[in-house]
Amino acid sequence: MRKDFFKYQAQTSPNPLAMQVSHAKGSYIYDTNNKKYLDFVAGVSACTLGHQPERVNQAIKDQLDRYSHVMVYGEYIQDPAVAFCKLLAEHLPAQLNKTYLVNSGTEATEGALKLAKRVTGRSQFISCHNAYHGNTMGSMSVMGCEDRKRAFRPLLPDVDFITFNNEADLQKITTKTAAIILESIQGGAGFIEPKDDFLLKVRNRCDEVGALMIVDEIQPGFGRTGKLFGFQNYNVIPDILVLGKGMGGGMPVGAFTANDQHMDLLFDNPKFGHITTFGGHPVIAAASLATLQELVETDIMAQTLEKEKLFRELLVHPLIVEVRGRGLMLAPMTASDAITNQVIMKCQDKGLILFWLLFDGKAIRITPPLTISEDEIREGCQIILEVLDEIQQSENL
Repeated sequence: MRKDFFKYQAQTSPNPLAMQVSHAKGSYIYDTNNKKYLDFVAGVSACTLGHQPERVNQAIKDQLDRYSHVMVYGEYIQDPAVAFCKLLAEHLPAQLNKTYLVNSGTEATEGALKLAKRVTGRSQFISCHNAYHGNTMGSMSVMGCEDRKRAFRPLLPDVDFITFNNEADLQKITTKTAAIILESIQGGAGFIEPKDDFLLKVRNRCDEVGALMIVDEIQPGFGRTGKLFGFQNYNVIPDILVLGKGMGGGMPVGAFTANDQHMDLLFDNPKFGHITTFGGHPVIAAASLATLQELVETDIMAQTLEKEKLFRELLVHPLIVEVRGRGLMLAPMTASDAITNQVIMKCQDKGLILFWLLFDGKAIRITPPLTISEDEIREGCQIILEVLDEIQQSENL
């Protein structure tokens, strides 16, 4: 299987981790040698309720017994999709009341960018340096890393960039700007939180010039920061919300949400302003609905902040410079890319899954399932500290 993996399946990097997975349950993944790995990554923030969550699995099975794909998005009334969109609206500010269901976070970004153009009649977009909003052509156009997109130019024209948390840069948002798109917490940049009411200042500048504010909640969203969405921590309401990752409890899904007057512009002049075959797929929508129900009907979201405190108490070591992030979206920072690489690889050898962030090689990704227990947090942090001790001793750091 390993040989076939490299021969037949397209790769995303020269050196994939290439663990051969047997099964997964709760906070653990098992390889084909039955080695057990504690998962501090959750499929890169996607497995909100852990692996094989009972409520999500049952919803999937129940929906499979009723029907699967029956029609392209938006034509037939399908209970799981309608119920999800309604429940989501009930837990969002009143002006974020209509949702378009798609297949992934990057498609959600594409839809949000199209909607902003349609609403404003403008073409310019503003994004942030070291932003990541997906990897299709429009999403890549607002990615804030030239090294990762140079080979694919030309991309969308009329895109400019600001520095996250730099208030002076907000003057780049003008009457020519359709929208600024930014993450409520910058993910690939190293889990950087907004400071000094930065998101509110973005909101105010958009209101001044008639631009829209698109907030990307693909990583912070669905309970990871202690609130359902990251923006709810910062006293601001966006015009368009971009969703994905943790939304489906491990299933592939995305969405963008806005007010009904804006969203209704996509169905006429031209018709099918956005169209997708599998968006709102009933099985995926059932999984998303079950995930959202579990989040809003329990105290899982509130627990993330207590679990964050435990992580911060435990992850104290001379080789950890700081711990960035909020809730269960945390990034211990080491002094160098080399140390971080060693930590991630050595921890996997010891049965702990960690991962990298896109644009800061010193960051260690910790985004476990929200259902992770305190004992599992202690178990994983002990492995990290043991590895850091080994690195410190071997290199006399």
